[in-house]
Amino acid sequence: MRALAGSIITAGALIGLGLTALGFGLRFQTLADKEHDGHIYGIPTMATILIVLLLATIIGLGISFLGLAYHHARRHHEMQRDLGRSRPESVSGA
Repeated sequence: MRALAGSIITAGALIGLGLTALGFGLRFQTLADKEHDGHIYGIPTMATILIVLLLATIIGLGISFLGLAYHHARRHHEMQRDLGRSRPESVSGA
């Protein structure tokens, strides 16, 4: 479940990053054509959105990988436990 939750968080963050990239492109596509004095309005808000989405992507990927690692470690221990139980029962039953 942890890996699934992490992958959903990552997918949402990546969709948000794509939409943010489109927003940046639409906002600044005509920037080179306009005369300006070095001030670009709207960057702090868009930069904040970009930073938050990048952090969400990193956190989501971390949750995904840690969740998968924990899942595989738990499955490994379950398999080792099951193998350990089956041997003594077959020896004692003979």
